[in-house]
Amino acid sequence: MAVLGKKQGYMRMGHRDKKLSVLHQLSQETEPIRLNQLLEQLGPGYSERSVRRWLGEMIEEGLVEKIGNKKGSRYRILQRQDRQSKTTSGCFGVKSEIALKQVRRPIYERIPIAYNDEWLDSYQPNQSYYFPQKLRLQLLDAGKRCRIEDPAGTYAHQIYHRLLIDLSYNSSRLEGNTYSLLDTQKLLLEGKKAEGKLDEETTMILNHKEAIRYLVDSAPKLEMTESTLCTVHYLLSDGLLESSYSGKVRDHGVRIGGSTYVPYEDPKQLKSRLTQIAEKASLIDDPYEQSLFLLVHITYLQAFSDVNKRTARLCSNIPLIKNNLVPLSFNDVDRDDYISSVIAIYELQDIHPILDLYAFSYMRTCALYDSTIKSMGFDEVRVRYRQQRRALLREIIETCIVGKALQPFITSKAQQLVKAEDQQAFIEDTLEDIKELNESRLAGLGITNQQLQEWLNIQKSSEG
Repeated sequence: MAVLGKKQGYMRMGHRDKKLSVLHQLSQETEPIRLNQLLEQLGPGYSERSVRRWLGEMIEEGLVEKIGNKKGSRYRILQRQDRQSKTTSGCFGVKSEIALKQVRRPIYERIPIAYNDEWLDSYQPNQSYYFPQKLRLQLLDAGKRCRIEDPAGTYAHQIYHRLLIDLSYNSSRLEGNTYSLLDTQKLLLEGKKAEGKLDEETTMILNHKEAIRYLVDSAPKLEMTESTLCTVHYLLSDGLLESSYSGKVRDHGVRIGGSTYVPYEDPKQLKSRLTQIAEKASLIDDPYEQSLFLLVHITYLQAFSDVNKRTARLCSNIPLIKNNLVPLSFNDVDRDDYISSVIAIYELQDIHPILDLYAFSYMRTCALYDSTIKSMGFDEVRVRYRQQRRALLREIIETCIVGKALQPFITSKAQQLVKAEDQQAFIEDTLEDIKELNESRLAGLGITNQQLQEWLNIQKSSEG
């Protein structure tokens, strides 16, 4: 998505004519052509930067195919029969196929369209539904994992590394990031940057790590507010946008590549609509409906100067993480299908394609995460009582409980905080954490390094 300055208008007609001339020139070529050869054929008046951008847009629109990478790249026009032969992932129903056929027409055959206020205004939480009831029940049956009384975020902690890798990889992949799944895993878990990758690609994935960690760690107290949405955007865009635009609604117009959609420009309108989206979402009872509502309307509003779709994808996971449901990692979602589904939202306000993609990917993710849990052998009690254990450790350090007083104190607290059948495991986990306490384990405890060192010194003296 390209950003336009305040004093710039949207694409002038002269630029559109030049873009069509590029398309026409490609149609005259009998073989794929390199960019420098294409520029020679076009003659003066065509900058390399503009032609490269238009080629990128025409690739997204399904008009042009790029063959090869970097300096060896060549381009050829896709004839109508080639475009029609492009298959989708097979997950789309009839209504989705109709919408996709409309938005996959050449962009100059589609009508420019502005933001439709009525679409959001008409949605009434718990009365309006994007997901049919039968499908919501199917998703719940497939995605339910924990007990009702388990703290929010329990399941996300259980599959945290798998969620971190899958969601970071797939969300970045849908933005054109070229990191492989294995390289993503090495970067996230080992800190090893893949060779030959742009710094922007590396930053994009590392930003996903920070945003996902925020959602999982904050799950018990996370509320659906405009501030939460802006925080997710800030974490995802930090270092990729100017600091004045990270976590804040934009104050300029934007143009959507490959689409005729023209979003709002006025920051007051954008802020008001973003607040309205958060407020309506907070009232939706069904977690899957809330998830899809966020995915659709954050994407549609385009409240930020960039990183809108990434923000929508991660925010759509908030209700799933809070309700201990399998998260949505966008596994097996074809990028072209996803882009077309988003354009259907922009230009038609049609949610059928994105709904079908959501359900298709979610059911596959549920099966995938079941096998992950079985292979992990995770400590269920440790995950379930994570917050209680951390609060207990903080109390032990703040009140300087050491030596022989430790075990009776922990046992007493376990009897108050934990179910009888889980108490012994909880005590063992707490004692293990105490044994391993150091400055690298302070995260989430709410104490300072100085407090820890003072406690460690007293504990050491009591043992002597």
